[in-house]
Amino acid sequence: MSDNATLKAQKREGKGKGAARKLRQAGRVPAVLYGRDMEPLHLSVDAHDTELLFRSISVDNTIVDVDIEGDKGAYPTLVREVQAHPWKGTLVHIDFLRIQKGVAVDLEIPLHLVGIPEGVRTGGGTLEQVVHELPVRCIPSKIPESFELDVTALEVGESLHVSDIPLEEGIEIRTELDRTVCAVAAPRGAGAEEGEEGGEDLSAAGADEAGGDAD
Repeated sequence: MSDNATLKAQKREGKGKGAARKLRQAGRVPAVLYGRDMEPLHLSVDAHDTELLFRSISVDNTIVDVDIEGDKGAYPTLVREVQAHPWKGTLVHIDFLRIQKGVAVDLEIPLHLVGIPEGVRTGGGTLEQVVHELPVRCIPSKIPESFELDVTALEVGESLHVSDIPLEEGIEIRTELDRTVCAVAAPRGAGAEEGEEGGEDLSAAGADEAGGDAD
């Protein structure tokens, strides 16, 4: 599990588009913190600090401790939604979900392939990754930074599936276990070469038949 990140926040009084616009002009981003057994808290965070933080973490699965000015202790959260300006790319609004110790949460975990497949190294094949993130359910203390799957033994034509991913106890993958994660495809052009060879044989046979008819 990765270390928690921390983000300072302030409570905000005003609501609506006008208040949000003023916050952004002041270099802050409107945000909401919500969760089980609590009223939503309307907050703002520093735009520059937040953008720097989000560039340095995996936003989908890193616990962010939201430290609200004037409150005792920070709230452990997951970033549930990030809204950005369509062409400027600047942050517009952020939703934080408060998490609780021992209470399972749903989130997306990155999947990384490790090694060079035998079918690529010696067979000229191409490794194709179909799944890059996996939906999981687990308690906060079990949240993995990422999944790793060793592909070194894969030959051309072979594949790995969700069921092949090693899991720690307490982590549940929320998708089909027989779903294909990656495969080693045959070398490009291999099928075309076989087709050309077949075409030559067929052409020769056709010529023989044509000659027989002429006789």
